[in-house]
Amino acid sequence: MALVSNILPLGKAWLGCYAQVSPDGKLKVTVTCEDGKPSYVVNYNNTTCIGKSDLGLNTNIGDFTKDLTLKNTSEVKAIVADYTLYNIKRKNNHYEANQQVYTFANKEGKDVMKVTFNVSNNNIAFQYELLKSKKEAMCVVVNSEATSFSMIDGTTTFLCPQMGEMTGFARTAPSYETHYDADQEMGKNGWGLGYTFPCLFKAPNTAEQNIWILVSETGSAGGYPGCKLENKGAGNYQISFPSQKENNGYGSTGAQMALPDTTPWRTISISDNLKDIVESTITWDVLAAQNPMQMDAKTIASLRDKVKDSYGRGAWSWIIANDESCNFDTQKQYIDFAAAMGWESLLIDAQWDTQIGRDRIAELAKYGKEKGVYLYLWYNSNGIWNDAPQTPRNCMSTAYRRQQEMEWMQSIGIRGIKVDFFGGDKQCTMELYRDILMDAMKHNILVIFHGCTLPRGWEYLFPNYVASEAVRASENLHFGQNECDREAMDATFLPFIRNVVGSMDFGGSTLNWYYNPKNSNEMWGGHRVTSDVFALATAVLFQSPVQHFAMAPNNLNDAPAWAVDFMKKVPTTWEETLFIDGYPGKYIVLARRSQEGKWYIVAVNGQKEPIKVSIPMHLFAFGSTVSVYSDSDKGIKGVTPKGSVKEMKVTNTIMKKGFFPTIPVNGALVIK
Repeated sequence: MALVSNILPLGKAWLGCYAQVSPDGKLKVTVTCEDGKPSYVVNYNNTTCIGKSDLGLNTNIGDFTKDLTLKNTSEVKAIVADYTLYNIKRKNNHYEANQQVYTFANKEGKDVMKVTFNVSNNNIAFQYELLKSKKEAMCVVVNSEATSFSMIDGTTTFLCPQMGEMTGFARTAPSYETHYDADQEMGKNGWGLGYTFPCLFKAPNTAEQNIWILVSETGSAGGYPGCKLENKGAGNYQISFPSQKENNGYGSTGAQMALPDTTPWRTISISDNLKDIVESTITWDVLAAQNPMQMDAKTIASLRDKVKDSYGRGAWSWIIANDESCNFDTQKQYIDFAAAMGWESLLIDAQWDTQIGRDRIAELAKYGKEKGVYLYLWYNSNGIWNDAPQTPRNCMSTAYRRQQEMEWMQSIGIRGIKVDFFGGDKQCTMELYRDILMDAMKHNILVIFHGCTLPRGWEYLFPNYVASEAVRASENLHFGQNECDREAMDATFLPFIRNVVGSMDFGGSTLNWYYNPKNSNEMWGGHRVTSDVFALATAVLFQSPVQHFAMAPNNLNDAPAWAVDFMKKVPTTWEETLFIDGYPGKYIVLARRSQEGKWYIVAVNGQKEPIKVSIPMHLFAFGSTVSVYSDSDKGIKGVTPKGSVKEMKVTNTIMKKGFFPTIPVNGALVIK
């Protein structure tokens, strides 16, 4: 194979063109350089699903979006990676891709930029490498990216609008906490600032079939800002950097890089069915193949093995009992509650430093350890970038304070931290995420982020990383009835979009009817309209290796015993995840296999009418008995369906024909 393929002179322009295919031959990327502008096109099953889209970076040492030639196209290289992660949707993962590197030169013929494309079955990942093209230039500032995704006519979108800078509670936005909208027309730009990753598109293929496209990024670990998509008209979506207004104006908007250096990966998952989208692991595949942190593989594996037994379930008082619950007596009660549930941890939320005090936190940590319940402590990320008053503040924003804090936490046996209120995606903020994770790793502390950016492959990069919120999560159910009313519908988006690319700290699964400690309509708090079975289903549906559920001590007495028993034993880590059926914004049927080998099948209906779903039963052994948690389909419309559990034997007939239950409005089904 020639190093340069199909280089044709076109007057003063040169057209470099090469088609790169996936191992199964279905997915094809064609990279070109026409009139000096690099671009790519994506075809799936011989159908164009992403039209001619721009490539390139505009920097302070040169504009590498124009006046270029495609100088070299490397030989195709087979990439293979096998890796184990205990904190994503699948434990054991295998990655195969065809890799090709495209080298672009400037008008003087000097190599300035490489673009590496990995094309695997149903997935594309590409990244830039900026070369040392000027003798005196040792570093570079990337001012913007030309990278775009040109969707074909008729494509519809499932997107989450970027929040306004310095808006929301205490000027803490943006923080990835807006709703997804289903099947919207292209040409919009959210609330004027584009859309947060990941971004889902549905492109027309035939009258009966569509092509699904999920766009995101991975590998951002402090060397680049977190990016988003902005619509530039019609179907043209372009990579966009953070706004200068984010984080109270702190930090620059571009990327500062050494030379040579690489950008994060842009990822595109493509299929004519949603199964390949939901089950995709491209976010971690490319990192496993690349090892961008340059950490020894044995060291990383040892660290992962060390923390895997620290995952699990936990209690959390704030979602039901709010700020007043952050006192010694209530938190001790919640430790007892977690112990009674057989859970491994308790999250103590904001104000613990002033309302409990450090000495008594140490006392709670000791008491909890005696009962097998370890503590997570909440921290404000601030700093100087928002007005959030909750304490402890200024403990995570500087290295010397952070290290002092973590030494203290390690000395009293704190298991993890939840750091909140970041409010931006600039490179300096991405560096803060990395530094918190690295410092915590040294002190054997697990990390959850809240009010934050999307995780970008961090499960692979940092063994002590647990999850990020980066979603409109359960606290909104506490604050607004409208959020409660749409809870089921919102839940059906997340397995198709947000949870595909990273662990999600949602904090749901309550068995209270009211979000207050008396479980009463006479107090503040939203009123739940979803069923008890729905609460069980989302404990499985939403993936995070540590889940702090919204249950409360009163649930031991006022919730159905079968629901409480389920929540005592529900796993949080998974051997395997299978998509069965569904549509974002309508319904979802998903199966997960626990590390112990037990299958959990869940179905959630987010529509305004009951639906009948088909449940494959071949996942269970013939002759076995399964537990079926289901909601009555005979309830009055608008009334929360009543749940129950029954045992069902897996017969030959059921295995061959399946199981066809009806899921009511705001209801769910769980089989285990």
